[in-house]
Amino acid sequence: MSTIKIINKKTLGPSKYKLENVTYEMQGNDGKPVQKECEIYHRPSGAAILLYDPERKKLLLTKQMRLPTYFNGNESGDLIEVCAGLTDEGETVEEGAIREVKEELGFRVQMLKKIGSVYLSPGADIELSHLFVAEYHPDMKVAQGGGLEKEAENITILELDYEEVLQQLKQGEFQDAKTLILLQHFFMNVK
Repeated sequence: MSTIKIINKKTLGPSKYKLENVTYEMQGNDGKPVQKECEIYHRPSGAAILLYDPERKKLLLTKQMRLPTYFNGNESGDLIEVCAGLTDEGETVEEGAIREVKEELGFRVQMLKKIGSVYLSPGADIELSHLFVAEYHPDMKVAQGGGLEKEAENITILELDYEEVLQQLKQGEFQDAKTLILLQHFFMNVK
């Protein structure tokens, strides 16, 4: 196990979450100290939730524009994803997940099943994403969904058949890591 020694930290400009350049030293493979630099984005933990209706064999997903993907080959910038968001200050990850489902999808869920936690970009971001699945039924709809207007979210809600999503998954149509993980888990363990 390597020992890490922080040599310097420098915050890189104002932003919603802290972005800093960290110079550190660690033990190299040859046992000698190696000095490195890394930009680290300090985003809070988040939650990603896949909702499924076992009676009607439906899944709820979202479609929204993700500008960074536009700069890396996604012509429309749109991604199809599971419901997800960052945890607000003072709330648990589970409370954040339930809040995000209501804001983005318009459903009130209570029974979340956690399947794990993952770092989505561990080379640059401290965010730990907690992954959940939960059942939903049409009678659990309590709001319009689509995201928060004050956050300028413009989320399209997609209710899709299990088989349609499975085919899209097999064809490599999903490009979001948390969505891939949750869909693979679902089709291997829940369906």
